[in-house]
Amino acid sequence: MPESGQPTKQGSPGHISAGPAAPARRASLLVTLVLGGLTALPPLSMDMYLPALPEVTEMLRSPAATVQLTLTACLAGMALGQLVVGPMSDRWGRRRPLLIGMIVYVAATAVCAFAPTVELLICFRLLQGLAGAAGIVIARAVVRDLYDGVAMARFFSTLMLISGVAPIIAPLIGGQILRITDWRGVFHVLAAIGVLLTLVVWKWLGETLPPERRHEGGVGEALRTMRGLLADRVFTGYMLAGGLAFAALFAYISASPFVVQEIYGASPQTFSLLFGLNSVGLVAVGQINGKLLVGRVSLDKALGWGLCVILLASVALLLMTSGVFGKPGLAPVAAGLFVLMSAMGLAMPNTNAQALMRTPHAAGSASALLGTSSFLIGAIASPLVGIAGEATAVPMAVVQLVCAAGALACFLGLCRPWRSQPAA
Repeated sequence: MPESGQPTKQGSPGHISAGPAAPARRASLLVTLVLGGLTALPPLSMDMYLPALPEVTEMLRSPAATVQLTLTACLAGMALGQLVVGPMSDRWGRRRPLLIGMIVYVAATAVCAFAPTVELLICFRLLQGLAGAAGIVIARAVVRDLYDGVAMARFFSTLMLISGVAPIIAPLIGGQILRITDWRGVFHVLAAIGVLLTLVVWKWLGETLPPERRHEGGVGEALRTMRGLLADRVFTGYMLAGGLAFAALFAYISASPFVVQEIYGASPQTFSLLFGLNSVGLVAVGQINGKLLVGRVSLDKALGWGLCVILLASVALLLMTSGVFGKPGLAPVAAGLFVLMSAMGLAMPNTNAQALMRTPHAAGSASALLGTSSFLIGAIASPLVGIAGEATAVPMAVVQLVCAAGALACFLGLCRPWRSQPAA
């Protein structure tokens, strides 16, 4: 295995690839923007559409519950699509499946913009999610192709700066689009973004997986590869730890609108401000991880700190929301959520880096398992936050505590960071 931060492959000149050029070129702003754009596209596809839901309900004359399925379909597509695209990229290289996925994404988004019925919209939102998953899974695999060790962890932290901003600005962009056009305009803008990213990928993103490192075979081999990855106890530990930490984040996203506004009486503007501050905290800690900690502190130690802080913040939130300290105001609860969200900046990039460092032979399949597990565990956890109604924030805190404790248990019990673990 190459040393940390050194080129791992050779590529064609004129493209972003791991070639003989200096490492600085691979770490250029263009690399970051291309891969960041690919990872930001799925959250843009989800969150930019949120302000348009009431209008879709009215214009397509469909029940709100049915229109909500357009979100569920897109999320399900993103989760399942990664399982398909990841093994494809290990067999045929990164570039071809990514370009196909982007072209299908643009076509599906364009059909969404003209969908006459909610049923057709649901179908093509599913296809949009399936195709958009290519950006998430292949971006992670490309990072694994180009970087190793410390450099990979740093790059994941840098990607978090871009992909972390996307969910913040997406609803704002969607709201502004709705000021000048209807809900279909949101999909027109998403299609335009997809076209732009497709052209950028086609022109500047070279192949990062040479033929000699590709996997031959069909579905059977892909399944055997994934089974082999899951049989690696340490890889599975990082995968579950990252997925459960991500589920605690999903619980916050699902519950925070009614917790902040309905229970604590904050205005929509205050909620937006707090949501933005929490996202800034996550991005800022991610940058501290990449710029200051990585290379000075072991990735396992930084990850362990992050998971411990998430657990402690979850305990504090449960004690506050259950009334142990009386009836707290919004400020202490908001502070607990800020600490929990910020600590994700230590947990998320380091679980990805540690898991992918063990799988240079199957980075695409490994990336698919990491992404799909996070989405599926998060999708299971999200509905549980409202299980006791909208009058209490206790379910949110309980879900976060269970997920945080589970993440730390998987990290300690399966990864066993106090031991030296050789890569698979």
